[in-house]
Amino acid sequence: MTVAIKEDTEAAVRWLRTPEAIRERCHALLALAGQGRLKHFALHLERLESAADYVAEVIRSNYPDLDIPYHARWRHFAAGGVDRWAALAADLGELDADAIARIRFDLCVPSVLLDAGAGPDWMFEEPGTHLSIGRSEGLAVASLHAFRAGAFSADPERPLRADASGLERVSASDIAACFQVEPTNPLVGVEGRANLMRALGAALRSRPDLFGDDEPRIGSLYDALKGKTVDGELPARTILAAVIAGFGPIWPSRIALGNENLGDVWRHSGIVADDATNGLVPFHKLSQWLSYSLVEIFEDAGIPVTGLDDLTGLPEYRNGGLFLDLGVLELRDPKLAETALPVDHEAVVEWRALTLALLDRIADPVRARLGKSAAEMPLARVLEGGTWAAGRKIAREKREGGGPPLQVLSDGTVF
Repeated sequence: MTVAIKEDTEAAVRWLRTPEAIRERCHALLALAGQGRLKHFALHLERLESAADYVAEVIRSNYPDLDIPYHARWRHFAAGGVDRWAALAADLGELDADAIARIRFDLCVPSVLLDAGAGPDWMFEEPGTHLSIGRSEGLAVASLHAFRAGAFSADPERPLRADASGLERVSASDIAACFQVEPTNPLVGVEGRANLMRALGAALRSRPDLFGDDEPRIGSLYDALKGKTVDGELPARTILAAVIAGFGPIWPSRIALGNENLGDVWRHSGIVADDATNGLVPFHKLSQWLSYSLVEIFEDAGIPVTGLDDLTGLPEYRNGGLFLDLGVLELRDPKLAETALPVDHEAVVEWRALTLALLDRIADPVRARLGKSAAEMPLARVLEGGTWAAGRKIAREKREGGGPPLQVLSDGTVF
C-alpha cells in the first residue's frame, strides 16, 4: 500500500507540472464561472468579442506589419528603445553560437526569476541613458546591468556567467544595491528575491545532469537541452519540463506532495478530484515565461522549437487586468479591489485561472481579426502584441499610474 501511495503521489506531481494539467484545471474553473458557481468572479463571455477588438487594435498600433516577436524577457531589455542585449553581444568578440547561447541563458534565467512584481513606487535610474524605468522593464534593465557587472558570477575574470558559487552568495543588500532600493524607492520582496537567487545556486549543484558537475552554471542547461533535440528540433514542452525540473526546488515552500515542493500551485475548493491532485490548480507562470524566453535563444542559435502552443498563456496582472477592465470578468464583491490580497486567496486563484483560460479563448478571435493562423501567430505572439500590452494600455486609461485593478501581495517570487 505504501508503494502504491508513493507511486500515485509521484504521478500526481508529474501531472501537475504539465501544460495539460494547467489547462485542465483552469478551464474547469472557467466552466464553473460560466455556470455562475464561482464565489468571487462573474463571467461575461459576451464581452470577449469586444475585448478581441481591443487587443487587435493594440497589436496593429504596436506592430503595423504584424511582425510580432515572442512575449519574452528580451523585449524588456530594449526598454526605451535601447537594445541593451545587442550592445552587450557586440562586446563578445568571436564567440560561437553555442557560447553566446550559454551567456544568454546565464543572463535570462536570473533576470526572469527576479521579475516578480516590483510594486508601483519602484524605479531604476539607468546609468548612461539616465532613463527612469519601472515595473518589468526596470527590473530587466537593472538585472542586465547587474549581470554585466558580474553579480551572479564567482569569477571576476569571467563576469558574464551565472554559476552556483556566484548565486549562492547573493544577499538582500546585493539585491538592494543592484536595484537601487532606498526608503524613497521601495522594491517589493527584496529578501525573497535574494533567497531565490541563493536557492537557484543550490539547485544548480543538485542537478549535474542539467547544469554540469564542474563549476555548475545555468548556461550548461543549453547544452543539456540541445542534446534532447529530435531531428534537429526541440519541443517546447521539453524546455518547460527541464525548467521545472531544474529550477523547481528554488520556490519557497508552499504546497508539497510527498517531498516535492509544487511551486506555483494553489488550492481552490471548486476543484474536486479523487486523487492527490484534489483541490490543486497549477500555473507555473514564471517557469512558462522563462521557457518562452529560452525559445528565442534556441531559435537564434539555429535550433527550431516546435509545439510552442503546448505552453499556456501567463496568468499575471496585465493579462488578468485586461479581462477585468474590459468587463469580461467582474468582481462579485467590489470591496476586494480595495485591499491587497494574499496570493493564495481563492479570489486570486480564480482570477489567475480565469485569465489563463480566457487567453486560450481570445487567441483565435484576435488571429481572425488580423488574418493570421495559429501557426503564424502562436500564443506567445498574441501575448506580446497583444494581451499583455493591451492590459497595460487599458490600465493606464482607467487608473492614474496604470496599476492593476486587483492588488496581490507578492513575496518577490509570484507574478
